[in-house]
Amino acid sequence: MLSNCRPGYIKLKYKIITNINIALMVRSSFLCSLLFVFVCSIFQIKAQEYPKVIISGDYPDPSIVRDGRDYYMTHSPFYYMPGFLIWHSQDLINWQPICRAVPEYTGSAMAPDLIKHNGRFYLYFPSEGTNWVVWADDIKGPWSKPVDLKVNGIDPGHVVKDNGERYLYVDKGYVIRLSDDGLSTIGERKLVYEGWQYPKEWETEGMYLESPKLIFKDGYYYMISAQGGTAGPPTSHMIVVARSKNVHGPWENSPYNPLVHTYSANDNWWSKGHGTIVDDINGNWWVVYHAYANGYHALGRQTLIEPIEWTSDGWCRTTAEVTPIIPEKQVKHGLELSDNFGGKELGLQWTFWKEYTPRSVILKDNTLYLEAMGTTPADARKLLVTATDKTYEVQVEVRSDKGNDAGLILFYNEKAFAGILSDGKQFTIYKNAETRINIPNKIGKRSFLKILNQGNNCTFLASKDGNNWTILAENIDVSNMHHNNYKGFFALRPALVSSGKGKAQFKQFQYKNAVPQEKDMSAYLMVFHKDDTHGLYMALSTDGYSFTALNDAKPIMSGDTIADQKGIRDPHIYRGPDGAFYMAMTDLHVFAKRDGLRSEEWERDGKIYGWGNNRGLILMKSWNLINWKRTNIRFNEISAQFQEIGCAWAPETVYDEESGKLMIYFTMRYKNEPNKLYYAYVNEDYNRLESMPKLLFEYPNEKVSAIDADITKINGKYRMFYVAHDGVAGIKQAVSDKVNGNYEYDSRWYDPEPRACEAPNVWKRIGEEKWVLMYDCYGQKVHNFGFSETSDFVHFKNLEHFNEGVMRTTNFTSPKHGAIIHLTKEEADKLSKHWGMK
Repeated sequence: MLSNCRPGYIKLKYKIITNINIALMVRSSFLCSLLFVFVCSIFQIKAQEYPKVIISGDYPDPSIVRDGRDYYMTHSPFYYMPGFLIWHSQDLINWQPICRAVPEYTGSAMAPDLIKHNGRFYLYFPSEGTNWVVWADDIKGPWSKPVDLKVNGIDPGHVVKDNGERYLYVDKGYVIRLSDDGLSTIGERKLVYEGWQYPKEWETEGMYLESPKLIFKDGYYYMISAQGGTAGPPTSHMIVVARSKNVHGPWENSPYNPLVHTYSANDNWWSKGHGTIVDDINGNWWVVYHAYANGYHALGRQTLIEPIEWTSDGWCRTTAEVTPIIPEKQVKHGLELSDNFGGKELGLQWTFWKEYTPRSVILKDNTLYLEAMGTTPADARKLLVTATDKTYEVQVEVRSDKGNDAGLILFYNEKAFAGILSDGKQFTIYKNAETRINIPNKIGKRSFLKILNQGNNCTFLASKDGNNWTILAENIDVSNMHHNNYKGFFALRPALVSSGKGKAQFKQFQYKNAVPQEKDMSAYLMVFHKDDTHGLYMALSTDGYSFTALNDAKPIMSGDTIADQKGIRDPHIYRGPDGAFYMAMTDLHVFAKRDGLRSEEWERDGKIYGWGNNRGLILMKSWNLINWKRTNIRFNEISAQFQEIGCAWAPETVYDEESGKLMIYFTMRYKNEPNKLYYAYVNEDYNRLESMPKLLFEYPNEKVSAIDADITKINGKYRMFYVAHDGVAGIKQAVSDKVNGNYEYDSRWYDPEPRACEAPNVWKRIGEEKWVLMYDCYGQKVHNFGFSETSDFVHFKNLEHFNEGVMRTTNFTSPKHGAIIHLTKEEADKLSKHWGMK
């Protein structure tokens, strides 16, 4: 972070030599292996974090039943038919689909209750203003036709009285008796429960008492209900508990209510609610419920699980302590969405919309023929799958009949969709239901279509061969296609579409998570700044040795356009778990007075607040490295406790797997005190801190500054390289098992430089077990980057500086404070083309 204004003193360092008794290691290898396995298994148990997603994608209103060692679960299908996909698990974590229980029904079916009574499975559900039941002696079917119970209300919950009488609860606290066979009702509904009165200040959709799910335990009937509304504000939904000695009440509300609730919009999960509780073979208890991923209403409500415990006074509450279930047989988790159409009937991943017409589908020669209907995606025939990722890619080969429009879209409902259709002569691009454009189709009736959805930002592409793609439209925002805008409680789902006349042909439907992995990478991107411009630079490399700056070695972004101090420093770039690029920079111009941007040397008095004082960072997010969304974070505006900070420097970003959040960490000091390292959590939009800064690391000698941290997770360990000003500045390392603290001090100097250096950054060579430690050699007369390479983080090979060894630049000199990430070939090519690089 520091500037070239400081002298470059000669630095003396000592090598550390580690002697290892190899013979002892060999003799002890077997016992060490056993110990390692034991410790790892214990660590994995303790490291499990809840709530945990057990079925991602739109699987709302879960109902779960235990049958011995087996667990079965189903969800609301709404208008997606065939409905009620039933899942099976033996450990509550790994689930496999086994059947769809109700192929056809009227209306929008939702909020089921799946139970087993006297050896028979029953599935109760509401639809079309009444409640229905189907039954089966085998969970895999066959299931009966729906039987109308002729009772209104939603969200049924079945319970059996101690004398064997059966009852059905519905929303708003009503209950009605069932016949002995559970296929009809007796008498009238009776109001017996009014819910739990939550604080008036809570932001919800309303009371909406619903989803009664009942169990009997230790002399009490426990009713698990939902309140607050299932969408709307992030804090709307909740799960509440009541108990009674009698099925008819009176009901006593739990003093621990709510059992589950989203208290803040900063929570990873919004609108948590609609739960079922279940025990396991170990005697543990769990609550299974749904929630929206923070900021991803369009993806729908996902199924989560969380352990609960029973208190000494007979109530349940969430807990973190649990022993995982060991299944008799490990199963592959999830539902395969890709389809080569080689089967004799549609796979379980496919559903129709508002119809069940299997006769409109023909599967032949690895081709799906879909009979057309309607004239637009709104009323066309559709086959849909449930997307499970924030960033995903779908593609399919399409051939349209004469008079037929066929294609690939993302569909919420008739008023909210986006995608591509073609009649063989032109592509019709739907940016939404109201906006469409036509583009000449130069490919023909047979084409490959692809939709890349990156965090609700979509790109539509077409290809003649499935290898070389042409972008038809990009930056299509689908983030608003969800219930809060269009109602219905649905999700935005990939769909095959056939409209007009005849039949459309589809081949090789492919769905995949689109976050690139190392195997997909083929280039390196470096970001850095320069002192003479205080702007942002980028450079590309295909081999990790030779780098060429983009934009003819001029800034790709000028500091005076994005920073309060009219200059940026210390850029760092990070690819998040969603595949997006996150860039953080220091808002600081160290030569602002010289350049006529400030009347004084520093923003505030340097004698009080120190060299390079500032109070701001710059956060930017992009999906393509070209279009960026920017936020300026000013710590003095966040809280009064940060009014007197002397600096906020060198921000970097990392993902905290334990909390499931992005974490920024940076150098900060109060007034002119020694610098320390701090961290805070930031939202996924990268425009707001979700926590106050906390201390991450300070040097053992509290009078010594520690700055410029860089954290990399390698083989389960978090390695933090940082700059210690313990004498002449240089690079040290601290290691921890957790990203946000407990870093163990290591006295060794890790850079080979004789003069001061800073800004460490660790990056991996693609396809190799080698990492490079890059750093800024600011202590020498001409600034440069230095490099050291390692395979074990103990032994480092000095690669020298740029243009003095194997590392090269082709068109730039004197870079400052850099960072490097991997890119795919497509990403690198697109970036090169944008900046006119050959």
